[in-house]
Amino acid sequence: MIASLGMYDLPWLHAANDEMWRVIADYLRADGVQAVPADLTRDMDLHALWRSPDLLLAQTCGYPLMRELRGHVTLLATPHYAAEGCSGPYHRAAILVRQDDAADDIPALKGRRVGINDRRSNSGMNLLRDAVAPHANGAPFFASVQITGSHVNSFAALLAGAIDVAAIDCVTLAHLRTHSPEEACRLRVLSWTEAVPGLPFILSAAQADHAEPLLDALRHTSMDPAGQASFDTLGINGFSALGWEDYTAICTIEQRAADRGYPVLQ
Repeated sequence: MIASLGMYDLPWLHAANDEMWRVIADYLRADGVQAVPADLTRDMDLHALWRSPDLLLAQTCGYPLMRELRGHVTLLATPHYAAEGCSGPYHRAAILVRQDDAADDIPALKGRRVGINDRRSNSGMNLLRDAVAPHANGAPFFASVQITGSHVNSFAALLAGAIDVAAIDCVTLAHLRTHSPEEACRLRVLSWTEAVPGLPFILSAAQADHAEPLLDALRHTSMDPAGQASFDTLGINGFSALGWEDYTAICTIEQRAADRGYPVLQ
């Protein structure tokens, strides 16, 4: 089996994610779960990993969850994060510009260069598209769209002046502010997007029998000193059991942009 915590696995958070997984894995083995992986998988394409029948635990973005993974995975729990823009299991994206940018609202971004981490990203693309759609009048809004490959790369491109605006999910932004405070201070939040359910923990539908042991392991980890320390570093301060119906909000947002004549961020 395989496990991954790749959504908030920035290099300086590897140790915390590894420790969180160690506590979870030890509990699962003690509970009789077989073939629990010793280490997290970090060298596999996430979209392939999420669809693997061997997936024991991972975290996924809500956009591919609803567009690609229904029927392939079981929802386990949605973490709560202690980050600006989060409320319980819900999160937002921060629409960022440089501190010296004259823009004071979204319409002022027309004709600018935007960076998005991935066209399959909820926070980097879907929520931003929804924020722009009312002002696009069904036409291209940005001068160019650059695919950066990650929120960290969008952050760096914005700092370097290669793009003028990007939407970065609030948990990643909190970690960047902690790790790189001087760089983060050169950017400002122009606007926050609508709140939607955050990034859930999932497992393969083929491994659904392990859902209850995994939930028990998460509860145990929250009470274990080493597990609690890893939660604190990662900003996790609770969990909610959200269902598929909760995540339909992401599809509603996508459809709303299409209804406004703006189905593609451009």
